[in-house]
Amino acid sequence: MKVVIFAGGYGTRLSEATNLIPKPMVEIGGKPILWHIMKIYSRYGFNDFVICCGYKQYVIKEYFANYFNHNCDIMVDLSDNSLHVLDNHTEPWRVTMVDTGLHTMTGGRLKRVEKYVGREPFLLTYGDGVADVNVLDEIAAHHAHGALLTLMAYRPQGKFGALDIDGDRVRSFSEKPREGGGWINAGFFVCEPEVFDYLPAGDDTAVLEREPLEAIARDGRLFAYRHTGFWHPMDTMKDCNDLNALWESGKAPW
Repeated sequence: MKVVIFAGGYGTRLSEATNLIPKPMVEIGGKPILWHIMKIYSRYGFNDFVICCGYKQYVIKEYFANYFNHNCDIMVDLSDNSLHVLDNHTEPWRVTMVDTGLHTMTGGRLKRVEKYVGREPFLLTYGDGVADVNVLDEIAAHHAHGALLTLMAYRPQGKFGALDIDGDRVRSFSEKPREGGGWINAGFFVCEPEVFDYLPAGDDTAVLEREPLEAIARDGRLFAYRHTGFWHPMDTMKDCNDLNALWESGKAPW
């Protein structure tokens, strides 16, 4: 299964760090949070990534274009300008980076990478949050429910909106209802290819978390995988500092 990662937004709430780089490239322990997210999936054997780029996309492209040399021991013979790899420390990743537009919303970004994903099940997440989610368990739950889309539901300490869940079936989807509280959409989706059929073609204003997910919920095919472990988004500098502190402590749960 391919892993699609949203990495094209502006990250305005983290403007202290994102004025020069896209939000997914903000570092935790010297590595972009995007790298940490990819490591979560790689741990479970998923190494084929499709990155939905947008804002300052060249930073992401240049990072992975140079990743191999930067993460290997190398010798350069200046007599003929040849480069020799002495020891390879890189991951077995295949990374497809797609320009999905500067102002495109999540539904539009996902629709733009349909041709790179193909008509097969895939994984999807945001480029700004980490978790100790068991990806294989979530995939198993997805198949057990016969779901079209499964999202990781998480119950944080306030500030987010709620999902209306009956058993494991999501009865309705509202990204940020006024009343707040309860289980929220924390990303880490498992998707069937039919998800693309809910996304309007050529509409960069389509927001995945609105009409598409609401429609899938109305059709009874949106399910929740309840995660009670660790999850932490990186929305603010405080979040960034907290995640760095966890990493530096050697006790990062993800």
